[in-house]
Amino acid sequence: MGAFVRWFLLAFVLAAEARAHDPGLSTTQVELRQDGLVATIGFAPNDLHGLLSPAAAPQSSNWSESDFAHARAGLEKLGPGLLEVRDSVGVLPWARDSVSLATGQSILFKLEAARRPVGRTVLRSMVLDRMPPGHRNYVSVADEKGTLLAEKLEGSNDRQVTLDLPEVGGTQGAGPAAPPMPTFWGFLALGLTHIWTGYDHLLFLFGLLVVCRSFRSIVGIISCFTVAHSITLALATLKIVSIPSSIVEPMIAASIIYVGVENLVRRGAEPRGRWALTFAFGLIHGFGFASVLRELGIGSHGRGLALPLFTFNLGVELGQVSIALLVLPIVWRLRKNPSFVLRGVPVLSGFVALAGLYWFLERTVF
Repeated sequence: MGAFVRWFLLAFVLAAEARAHDPGLSTTQVELRQDGLVATIGFAPNDLHGLLSPAAAPQSSNWSESDFAHARAGLEKLGPGLLEVRDSVGVLPWARDSVSLATGQSILFKLEAARRPVGRTVLRSMVLDRMPPGHRNYVSVADEKGTLLAEKLEGSNDRQVTLDLPEVGGTQGAGPAAPPMPTFWGFLALGLTHIWTGYDHLLFLFGLLVVCRSFRSIVGIISCFTVAHSITLALATLKIVSIPSSIVEPMIAASIIYVGVENLVRRGAEPRGRWALTFAFGLIHGFGFASVLRELGIGSHGRGLALPLFTFNLGVELGQVSIALLVLPIVWRLRKNPSFVLRGVPVLSGFVALAGLYWFLERTVF
């Protein structure tokens, strides 16, 4: 039993060393104008650490104005090299560029070209291959009327978007060079990656399941969590309900603390009515999931909402089921040993509570 407990502790300590909620996402929004092109590229601060020199990159995941001021020179140097736009004439030069710290802790780069691209046009990320494995970049291209011309979820092995645009004096309508690529698998993979790297969500689920005694209770817990976060994921993505991440993220950490402490108080026994608690906290976690699609600007052009919402949520569900199938057989085997229930479950629950406290302080104080 001691070896299994040490294995669990090591796994979760390693997880806690990683960022609790790091989907590895960036966005590139391109607007074609009559007299040029404007590209707005957004990154989370953590995603920039690999692109800036160690001296220029603040170590905090939540940059203050002073952190941004410290990194500004490096960011301004980085900006023009983020995106290459090549058309039938050649590479578009950037006439102006700027960088800013936006609300919600996003770093926004704005690149402006003085002419509109014509003919076969390729938009290529110049840094996606330097990002950590699994990082995704959501690209959308629209014209001056707001009509969406192309959208794509890029990865390091597929980091360009191609369009056929009118030649000078031409009359053909702008549009993609080929039928739009289905984004089903891209958003499915994004949901899987998000839950597999969302250590706070996984630890919350583990804290719930480690005290379950029957298959029926496990199904109930997972079902309540699924239904609850699916509801708020849809409401938040559709912008029916909106709660700032500065409130949601500490509440997610608080839910982890509560579950860990309740397990300790119950001394390894399964609390009654856990399904109701799971449903309530699942609503909160759904807002955390929704931040991914909201940051990508899903639905901002009046289309492309249903497929990303469905497939991203499907990926989340498949991801959490796969984790449960991996962990639960081990937990069930351990629970056959009375000493594990007496000592192992409290040890693991204490770790759950401490990890939640660490994330709570990180999101509110540090």
